[in-house]
Amino acid sequence: MSVHEFSVKTASGLTTRLSRYEGKVLLIVNTATKCGFTPQLGDLQRLQERYKEQGFQVLGFPSNQFDDQEPLKDGEITEFCALNHGVNFPIFKKIDVRDESAHPLFTYLASQKPFEGFDERHPVAKLLLSILHDRYTHYLPGDSIKWNFTKFLIDGDGNVIKRYESTAEPIDIEADIEKLLEAQAV
Repeated sequence: MSVHEFSVKTASGLTTRLSRYEGKVLLIVNTATKCGFTPQLGDLQRLQERYKEQGFQVLGFPSNQFDDQEPLKDGEITEFCALNHGVNFPIFKKIDVRDESAHPLFTYLASQKPFEGFDERHPVAKLLLSILHDRYTHYLPGDSIKWNFTKFLIDGDGNVIKRYESTAEPIDIEADIEKLLEAQAV
């Protein structure tokens, strides 16, 4: 199985298959517009611009499952991301990314790469851990998505290569992206 076997809905509600990205290195991210990690959208866009010509694509999937940090409607999300962060990579229809209502894509992604913890050196990590321990303890066990801006690096064949938690800045993923793009170019 690979991510290419999944179908998703665009922000406008059209169904598309991820097989359309076959051969590209993907970074799949669950996003939110009102999150402490929302500024990562700008860095994700910079990665998109830097590596697009080499076969790289960022895919954003908004979710409102984490402290109601995605209150906007689908079209509003796309507009917010474009106007405030210059985003031109695809932002798909708002979905659930964890629990029983999770989109099958995110259930699959989480099953392929386990949760390995947050980078506690990140300036927001202590606050995030406090919120999780105080209000969302049921999010902590297992490998499910823990918060907004969990990122999955996918190779051109649709295999999940690596998982990065919210506290991993997009720029810190750059070396892994370059390595995967180089391996695919050979």
